[in-house]
Amino acid sequence: MAGDYHRGEMDIHEQAATYAAFGKMTKWGSLAIATLLLFITLLFCTPTGFIGSFIAAAVLVAVGVMALKEKPGSAH
Repeated sequence: MAGDYHRGEMDIHEQAATYAAFGKMTKWGSLAIATLLLFITLLFCTPTGFIGSFIAAAVLVAVGVMALKEKPGSAH
């Protein structure tokens, strides 16, 4: 029972893939929520209007996508 365990022999590819997927969903979901909050706040709480709110949200999405893109050398 307890003697059957050997440190470092377990296959952890599924756990690593799940961790990576959770990280990606977290960062992209955060960008989506921030964009939605910016759009709704500008639309309803300022005289910016729909077009101005949409432009500000589009700029946030563009900057966010550039910042959150996977870098080629970031794989461990």
